[in-house]
Amino acid sequence: MARAHACVLALVLTAAAAPAPAAESGACLTQDQRRAAVATHRAIPLARAVREVRSHASGAEVVRAHLCYRGEDLVYVLTVLARDGKVTRASVNAASGAIVVEQR
Repeated sequence: MARAHACVLALVLTAAAAPAPAAESGACLTQDQRRAAVATHRAIPLARAVREVRSHASGAEVVRAHLCYRGEDLVYVLTVLARDGKVTRASVNAASGAIVVEQR
């Protein structure tokens, strides 16, 4: 019985850590998936992404963060509150830590 529970748990953990299909571009990862992506070095830690944004926007505070797919790439989508109260979004490539410039 314990072995069956261990097998089910292993299947659940494997499914949670699996990357989303490329067809689901824009899909964001769960907390467990984020941890797995950082642990397997597919994504930098969130703290590093936040430091990168703060280095470009002095005094800005990150108030929300999501790790999402953009095509096949993972990006941190950060909601940023500037000193003047303006709310913006910043994207950071989760593999390299580089700020992503949005193409319009």
